[in-house]
Amino acid sequence: MAKTTSPWHRLSEAEAAVNRAVAASRVGRYFKLDARKSSFTGELRAGAATFLTMAYIISVNAAILTDSGGPCTARDCTPVGNSTAAPGPECTVVGANPGYEQCLARTKSDLIVATAVAAMAGSFAMGVLANLPLALAPGMGANAYFAYNMVGFHGSGPIPYRTALAVVMLEGIVFFALSAVGLRSKLARMIPRNIRLASAVGIGLFLAFTGLQAHQGVGLVGASPSTLVTLTACSEVDPVTGACLGGTMRSPTFWLGAVGFLITATCLARDVKGGMIYGILFVTVVSWFRGTSVTVFPDTPAGDAAFAYFRKVVDFHMIRSTAGQLGFGGFRHGHAWLALVTLLYVDVLDTTGTMYSMAEYGGFTDGAGGGGFEGEYRAFLVDAGSTVLSAGLGSTTVTTYIESTAGIREGGRTGLTAVTVAACFLASLFFGPLLMSVPPWAVGPSLVLVGAMMMRVAKEIEWGDMKEAVPAFVTMALMPLSFSIANGIIAGLGVYVALHCPDWARHVFGKASAVLDDRRNQVAAAAAAEAEAEPPQDVV
Repeated sequence: MAKTTSPWHRLSEAEAAVNRAVAASRVGRYFKLDARKSSFTGELRAGAATFLTMAYIISVNAAILTDSGGPCTARDCTPVGNSTAAPGPECTVVGANPGYEQCLARTKSDLIVATAVAAMAGSFAMGVLANLPLALAPGMGANAYFAYNMVGFHGSGPIPYRTALAVVMLEGIVFFALSAVGLRSKLARMIPRNIRLASAVGIGLFLAFTGLQAHQGVGLVGASPSTLVTLTACSEVDPVTGACLGGTMRSPTFWLGAVGFLITATCLARDVKGGMIYGILFVTVVSWFRGTSVTVFPDTPAGDAAFAYFRKVVDFHMIRSTAGQLGFGGFRHGHAWLALVTLLYVDVLDTTGTMYSMAEYGGFTDGAGGGGFEGEYRAFLVDAGSTVLSAGLGSTTVTTYIESTAGIREGGRTGLTAVTVAACFLASLFFGPLLMSVPPWAVGPSLVLVGAMMMRVAKEIEWGDMKEAVPAFVTMALMPLSFSIANGIIAGLGVYVALHCPDWARHVFGKASAVLDDRRNQVAAAAAAEAEAEPPQDVV
């Protein structure tokens, strides 16, 4: 009697056959599937897991960068009402001018594509050239610094958008050069360890504070004339100052965002794969229904236009306004150079540190104690080169994502995992209408939780040594309180140098004294030797 097999068994046998065929092929040998004890289908699953955990960056990065206003200026504003006069700079206030809002919508569409393309290209190059299961995308932290510190909200900062993109591109070129000559890891080790750790914590607090505000978050905190910030979540706010015009804690969108926060936090607590995206999906889908108090498509001309675009579902968008917007003329001002140094600092610490951590987690290090790993040189060149591409598209610096651990946990061991992530980002390019319709109160909770995850390194700071603890605290406190990553870094390094100067001076003085003492001893010994060597004089 013929032996019967279940469909699952036949499927398992077919999968094993595919894995054997791919492993024996040129592709399998190139990616070293057998050598790293992996399989083709396992790499595909690992890539899908990594993409699910980091897919939020497509909408989040675009939303944050759109807050800068992008290439939109007062010239994009249209006359309001019966007026025929050209609007002034005040037209860039949120919701104040239909023409400016339309420009922002076009910019966000461009930035969604720019984010996906940068992530796709970076991840593909990492997989093919470095053969590592690490996914790349525009990084959190650097995008907030770009939008709120460099360019400023709707262009209110010290650096114009075109100049800011030129700064990002130049930083990428410098970073590429440092990687090419091997200085990148050495520079990372020069920064005091506790300042490095505090920078990560401070950026996390900065992101969380951003996610709690109204423009790019749930709107839990807002402006106060007496205490600077206060609890808001108001049903109505002043579009200029953000001050509460209604009762606090009555915003329907805040409570919906709070539910999304709890969903995502629960998924992360239970180690659910792709947990970061489920809360965003829930809040977004609920916000898509029209006629509710939480809809992202209000009954206004702008809301009607947004809903008409949303109904397309599938649409391939070509970048029209953000690509190639580079202005190198603004480097005459010191703000541009300060931004360049800050971005380079964050890249050296964050990107390099994350890559070493991922290599250690995946077991790719060489075991010699130096922390090196196979494909290290090419990996450094890939993420630096991806930043140059990202700036050319209108986005910010590209970094290796810690969400790569999701794929590594799933068994990802080769570059095929990163190539799979790239394929997923390619597919996302065709769903612009859906990604454009993700509201701020869906994105805000993810920013808060990313900030929470960045707190874990705080325990490694040497809090018992005040010479280390005080600079670390100043670094992490000033980033959110001054709403500037650069201010926190500069202040922390300044305090560190001031507190350690006496020790360094004593060390230098001690070394100099020791050298002088050695020199005096040598002179004295030489003089004594000469005296002994001289023949005695005859007395006449």
